[in-house]
Amino acid sequence: MTIRARLTLTYVALLVGVMSLVLGASWLLLEGQLARTVPAPYAGEVAGRLGGQFLLALGGATLLALGLGWAAAGSALRPLRRIAATAGRITDARLEERTGLGDGPDDEVRELAVAFDAMLDRVAGSVAAQQRFVANASHELRTPLTVIRTGAEVVLDDPDASVEDLRAVAREAVETTERTEELLEGLLTLAAVGAVRPERLGREPVDLGVVAGRAVAAAQASAGGDRVEARLAGVRLRGDAALLERLAGNLVENAIRHGDGGPVLVEVGGDPGGARLRVRNGGAVLDPAGVERMAEPFERLGRRRSGGAGLGLSIVRAVAEAHGGRLTLTARPAGGLDATVLLPTAG
Repeated sequence: MTIRARLTLTYVALLVGVMSLVLGASWLLLEGQLARTVPAPYAGEVAGRLGGQFLLALGGATLLALGLGWAAAGSALRPLRRIAATAGRITDARLEERTGLGDGPDDEVRELAVAFDAMLDRVAGSVAAQQRFVANASHELRTPLTVIRTGAEVVLDDPDASVEDLRAVAREAVETTERTEELLEGLLTLAAVGAVRPERLGREPVDLGVVAGRAVAAAQASAGGDRVEARLAGVRLRGDAALLERLAGNLVENAIRHGDGGPVLVEVGGDPGGARLRVRNGGAVLDPAGVERMAEPFERLGRRRSGGAGLGLSIVRAVAEAHGGRLTLTARPAGGLDATVLLPTAG
C-alpha cells in the first residue's frame, strides 16, 4: 500500500471516528427527547427515519473524506515525488540536477530537499575533484615517460652519438625515474590516508613538538645552516605517529622548496582545544583568493615547477582531516605562505 493510500485511510478513519462519536451522542440525546415528546406508537418510526438520515450523512461524509484525503495526501507528497524524480535523473553526466524546493514553505519537506541538494553539491564537487585528479595524474605520469622516450629516440636516430651522449640520456632517465617514483609514492600515500577510517587510525600518544623537531632536524641537514628556525613547545595528542611525521615533514619540505632560499619558521604550540603546527616561509607574493587551492593534488605555488610532485600539501590536508583537524593556508602580504595545521589534543 502506498504512503498516499495510508495517509488517506488514516484521515478517513479519524474523520469517521469523530463523526460517529458526534452522531452517536446526538442520537442518544434525540432518543431521550423523542421518548418524552412523541407518542409511543410514532416514536419508533421517527427514530428509524432519523437513524437512516444519520447513516446517510455518515456515508456521505466518508466519501467526501476519501476524496479530500486523497487530494490532500497527493498535495503533501508532491514535493517528495519531485525529489524522487530528481534522484532518478541523476547520472555521472547529469550531476547538476537539483530539486529546486529550497524556496518552498519552511517545513520538514523543505528541510529534506535542502539537505538532498546539499548532498548533491558535495557529490558533484567530489566527482569534479576526482576527475581533475585523474586527469592531472595521467598527465604527470605520462610526462616522464615522454621525456625518457624522446631522449632514447634522439640517441637512436643519431648514428654519431657518443658515449657521453648515451650517458647523458641515461642520467636524464634515472632522474626522471626518481621523480616518477616520488610521484607514485605520494599518490599511494594520499590514497592510503584517504582510505583509512578515523576509528581505525592509530591513536598512540604523540608529542607534536618532538615530531616537528625531527622534521626540522632532517630539513636542516638537507638545507644546511640555520635556514630553518624552530620554536617548539611540547603538545601531546593522540594519533598515528608515522602519519603525523609525514605531515610535519611535508610542511617543512614544502616551505623550503618554495621559499626562494629564504628562512623558514616552524612553530608548535597549544591552541584552545587543540595543538597548532605552523610553518612560514618567504617567496613570491601569492593570490590570497586562490591560495587554498594549493592543497589540491598537483597544484603548485605560482605554477612553478620546483622538483616536487605537487602532492605535499594534499597529503598534509588528508592526514590532518583523518585526525579530526584542518589545514589552513594564508598568503603572506610580503610574500610566501603561512601553513597552519590545527589538531585536537588528547583527552
